Amino acid sequence: MWLRPNRALDKRGLRRLIMGLAAMALATAAFGAWQGNVFAPLFALIEAFVVGFALGAAWRAGDRGERIAIGLDTLEVRQLPGRRVRHFQTYWVRIRLAPGEGRQRLLITSHGNELEIGAFLGEEERAEVSRKLMVLLSEVMDQSRR
Repeated sequence: MWLRPNRALDKRGLRRLIMGLAAMALATAAFGAWQGNVFAPLFALIEAFVVGFALGAAWRAGDRGERIAIGLDTLEVRQLPGRRVRHFQTYWVRIRLAPGEGRQRLLITSHGNELEIGAFLGEEERAEVSRKLMVLLSEVMDQSRR
């Protein structure tokens, strides 16, 4: 199972959005300069770079994700980007939604270890992932009993 945040734009769409916002800011600044505000274009350029940088940083934050693999013996959570991997014994894993920090947290617990997954998902998506994980874990447990 792959968990990834939702993105409304691809890279090309992000570039178009930034260019459109910069064009509108510069057009407004040009009108302001024509009216006598000679510093308007300078501030518009600074604004365009700051807004472009902020939108790019927010878009890059969408690259994160989590891969959850359930086997007969282990449940593995790999957090991306990076190589952080956590292993839990399948039989002892518990999935729960816990209140915290103004939202529900989706937690995987086993042997006193706890890991929050899907922090970047919406409330309904976390609840859906919780149900799917419980179903998958019960199916794996049924297979291991055979």
